[in-house]
Amino acid sequence: MVEFVCSIVMVMLMVAFGAAFIRVVIGPTLPDRVIALDMAATIVVALILTHCVQSGSFYYIPAAISIALLSFIGTVALALYIRRGGAS
Repeated sequence: MVEFVCSIVMVMLMVAFGAAFIRVVIGPTLPDRVIALDMAATIVVALILTHCVQSGSFYYIPAAISIALLSFIGTVALALYIRRGGAS
């Protein structure tokens, strides 16, 4: 049952990742692209964790934590860049 649910969740996450990637590519403004990139990174973390649950191996959890931390730092850096007028 867990494998079936994880497969459905992975498909839904891949669809969400596709929508986020489209927003990154065609986003009308830089803040839209930053938010979509942060959402895409969050979806990648969710995909990794879903794979960990599905396989029963928690070997990739440090990678998921690292991606989440780098995504947060990148989002804060880009927010500061936009705030200081770098996107004008």
